Amino acid sequence: MIVLRPASAGLPCVTLWLKPNRALSRRGLRCLIGGLAALALTTAGLGAWQGNVFAPLFALVESSAVAFALGIAWRAGDRSERITLDESSLEVRFLPGRRCMRFQPYWVRVQFGLDNGRLDHPRRRLLLRSHGRVLEIGAFLADEERAELSRKLMVLLADLNGQSRR
Repeated sequence: MIVLRPASAGLPCVTLWLKPNRALSRRGLRCLIGGLAALALTTAGLGAWQGNVFAPLFALVESSAVAFALGIAWRAGDRSERITLDESSLEVRFLPGRRCMRFQPYWVRVQFGLDNGRLDHPRRRLLLRSHGRVLEIGAFLADEERAELSRKLMVLLADLNGQSRR
């Protein structure tokens, strides 16, 4: 998902927020984990009723492991990238964390193309290049969203540098 906050009179910079799409909200995740745990414990209760006394213990361990794994996968959706563009710099900040990279906007080039490293499943990468430095952005976005982001960045950089759009 790409969220654009355009420049305004008080803030001369343009900000793009890149966030992965989530299928579930936090409440939906809790309901899913609760439903899976209820099914596992119900099945384990039926197994214990028929003589398998270890079934409830296994169901508790299995439900805890599934809840832990789903929680980790859901938290991976918290990552995002913030791209801030003003007259003096193009800054990419990776969140959560402190990793940040700055480019001079006149020299930065946007490259959108195929990744030749994997021939079995090629995907298109969006790269920012400047002065020998290369940075991939939007790796968690779909190909269509990366294409849209590359077009937006090219237009914003061209407008900032006073060039005509191509």
